[in-house]
Amino acid sequence: MRDIEHFIGGRSVAGTSGRHGEVFDPNAGRVQARVALADAAELDRAVASAVEGQRTWAQVNPQRRARVLFEFKRLLERDMDALARLLSSEHGKVLSDARGDLQRGLEVIEFSCGIPHLLKGEYTQGAGPGIDVYSAHQPLGVVAGITPFNFPAMIPMWMFGPAIASGNAFILKPSERDPSVPVRLAELMLEAGLPEGVLNVVHGDKDVVEAILAHPLIKAVSFVGSSDIAQQVYARGAAHGKRMQCMGGAKNHGIVLPDADLDQVVADLMGAAYGSAGERCMALPVVVPVGEETAELLRARLVAAIAELRVGTSFDADAHYGPVVNAAHKARIEDYIQLGVAEGAELVVDGRGFTLPGHEDGFFLKPCLFDRVTADMRTYHEEIFGPVLQIVRADSFEQALELPSRHQYGNGVTIFTRNGDAAREFADRVEVGMVGINVPIPVPVAYHGFGGWKRSGFGDLNQYGMDGVRFYTRTKIVTQRWPRGGATERDFNMPMMK
Repeated sequence: MRDIEHFIGGRSVAGTSGRHGEVFDPNAGRVQARVALADAAELDRAVASAVEGQRTWAQVNPQRRARVLFEFKRLLERDMDALARLLSSEHGKVLSDARGDLQRGLEVIEFSCGIPHLLKGEYTQGAGPGIDVYSAHQPLGVVAGITPFNFPAMIPMWMFGPAIASGNAFILKPSERDPSVPVRLAELMLEAGLPEGVLNVVHGDKDVVEAILAHPLIKAVSFVGSSDIAQQVYARGAAHGKRMQCMGGAKNHGIVLPDADLDQVVADLMGAAYGSAGERCMALPVVVPVGEETAELLRARLVAAIAELRVGTSFDADAHYGPVVNAAHKARIEDYIQLGVAEGAELVVDGRGFTLPGHEDGFFLKPCLFDRVTADMRTYHEEIFGPVLQIVRADSFEQALELPSRHQYGNGVTIFTRNGDAAREFADRVEVGMVGINVPIPVPVAYHGFGGWKRSGFGDLNQYGMDGVRFYTRTKIVTQRWPRGGATERDFNMPMMK
């Protein structure tokens, strides 16, 4: 069986804790590899390597750091197909979606190549008599990222791209469910010219997460995962004096006004609700048609479109989505479906009980559709994270606006309409961090920032964009004066720039 090891100090390092996790082939339903699970001693080794590497890396000027990222971009594009296959083999998403995972991460690398400009501070000449003031953005030192299974390439690059470009060393703790691509990314960074120790990959479970949060030499931690865990990680890291950035769960809504183009809405919902088997924090699992006529028309078209969706293996070019990541997650989704039935929602399309010929043990679920879901149901309140779409009917624009605004999560929301005034009012008033107008998955481009509100995000700064640079740097402000000589009087008053 294949062993997946840590990547520390520029080389593969076997685990010494004696503990391992299982990595499944979601298409076949069997274990394909085992991954080493680190303990605190192994993390210490990675931190020591990072400290040593960062001393040298921080002294490299930003332009030369950018050249390493440019080369990494070239190497990743060279290996795109192989990386996509590796990603699909462990996660289960289809190849086209795996390429999208890689590409959206690569766009943040491209943004980070502009680090010579992004690190520029401010300067004021003559702030006072003979006094100039300037600021500089300096790296924190050693920082860490804890990433989820659903985007094993994109989210690590969201984190280590701006962090490393800014002069930090980075310790990545990827999901133990699909850990191979993160290791391969670190190998490519080394091939691109990154010094040994600047990017380390340490596999593990909650034990190594606790060690990361407590380690005195790790100055900042970025996390993406479920909201309950994100809140705990944020609190524990902050209690240890670390800068924290923790992104949690989501329950994104799609508001459909009566004037919307329903054919386009349905086409968008197929990908947004069921793409990647719904295993996206920016999936669109709740659709809110306004008015009974809109709801009935939408429901009929959704049922027809769902019937045409094809579920297949990750490597089936005709499949719209593949299996979910493992048996435990499949069982969790099925439990939520049964809960929805028990709560009184109408299960219009039931995707349970599906087996793919030749892959009978794979972790497959066909699409599910609920109607007449209400805001007091647990299945509406909680994140299912699977191929399940819920219809929540609204009587008015105001009721539709209230649903995402009052929900515990505030990650993303979309409104489908041809009315510019209604769209503008919705975008202005809705209590959600990322808004789409006729855009079903409103993930911002790399030079903006990604971040939700309420229990979807803990911390003051978003992922990537300028917030990413700010998160991984600290600002130093220098006030300087060069006296021309001669005696000066002593002054015991508070200094003022007269």
